[in-house]
Amino acid sequence: MPELESLGIAGAYRLRPRPARDARGWFVRYLDTEALAEVLPVPGFVHFNHSHTEHRGSVRGLHLQIGAAAEVKLVKCVRGAVLDVLVDCRRGSPTFLQHALVELVEGLGDAVLIPRGVAHGFQTLQDQTELIYHHSHPYQPDAERGLRYDDPRIGIIWPMPVAEVSGKDEAWPFLKDSFEGYEIDP
Repeated sequence: MPELESLGIAGAYRLRPRPARDARGWFVRYLDTEALAEVLPVPGFVHFNHSHTEHRGSVRGLHLQIGAAAEVKLVKCVRGAVLDVLVDCRRGSPTFLQHALVELVEGLGDAVLIPRGVAHGFQTLQDQTELIYHHSHPYQPDAERGLRYDDPRIGIIWPMPVAEVSGKDEAWPFLKDSFEGYEIDP
């Protein structure tokens, strides 16, 4: 079972692996849903996605799904390095619109467990960076929402100038003062 480190957002954790090593190399279990059940029941994962980002400084996200399509995500860097960003978008959450920053690096690096209703994105810190994502719910375009990476209401300070952002991510509107979060189905 990996060591859990709270990220200051309810249900969000950094999972620090405990590798078993021998002459062949190492083995690590970075997720054990039975052991996590008391902290955060993790439903079965239905999508496993892999992203490759060419250039350092690129930003992907911040994305989430709402309603019945809201999903738990598990994210791990398998090549390069990223600054992973989580933003709590849950209506009524005590950490509403707070964000957490976690550096993830390749190799025996940590993973991040992201609860339902929390937006996720990252900035690559190295060229040729790859992430693996596990999603607990299938992608549903009508349930997708996003936040601008440079929204002043969130106030994320990226570690380097933003080099590239997709047109889709650039098009998310800034949050209005009236934004109170999303209802997440139980």
